[in-house]
Amino acid sequence: MVVDVKNVSIKYRVGDFRDIGIKEFISQKITGKYNVKDFMAVNDVSFSLDKGDFLGIIGTNGAGKTTLLKAISGVITPNEGEIETNGNISALLALGTGFDDGLTVKENIYLRGAFMGYTEEFLNEKYDEIIEFSELKEFESYHLRQLSSGMRSRMAFSIASLIEPEILILDEVLAVGDGAFRAKSEQKMMEIIKKGTTTLFVSHSIAQIRKLANKVLWLDKGKTKAFGNAKDVCDEYQNFLNEKNKNLKK
Repeated sequence: MVVDVKNVSIKYRVGDFRDIGIKEFISQKITGKYNVKDFMAVNDVSFSLDKGDFLGIIGTNGAGKTTLLKAISGVITPNEGEIETNGNISALLALGTGFDDGLTVKENIYLRGAFMGYTEEFLNEKYDEIIEFSELKEFESYHLRQLSSGMRSRMAFSIASLIEPEILILDEVLAVGDGAFRAKSEQKMMEIIKKGTTTLFVSHSIAQIRKLANKVLWLDKGKTKAFGNAKDVCDEYQNFLNEKNKNLKK
């Protein structure tokens, strides 16, 4: 077993002074309107993945998808439950994660690689492949802040996928960028699947999930709505979306 998630729950505190600021906090305390609530972003979620599994994670906005990935990648700690991972993790959770706008593209590739635990020697071997795949060779001396969101996405995906991790975590990374690069990225992910990398992938594209995943986790308001065979869960989710859209049109 490569990834084992057992009864994981993650809650956020909504409305405390860190969210609203000291001035508003004092004002609300004086007027008696100060109210702090706990929000369950992930609620008692369990699943396991074996070597080579490709898990698609679906659900509407606010379902807890990104929060769950952050916990699996070690960015945050669950309030309840356990997460066990066996293997080196490469996680791409957001375009800005693990990068420095003040450094060049080349410097960021080495920075991100070092952050993930890879040696300079290994990154020297992989650098040309990464920069070529990202189609940023002519921009390698540009500072990251000079790149468009699509270019940053290409760089981030190239680093995450080309260093051959044992566990690859991707959050909506292919939502940005042109169609040609998305097609190339999907092809790369198919190669990753064949090599046995265990992948967790969040996407709002049901077609993309159907094409790539063998297992699907459907989250709804932090809870597991369904987990299992990709086709079955995608069909169930598509029916849910169709029914939801039909009701909106009434």
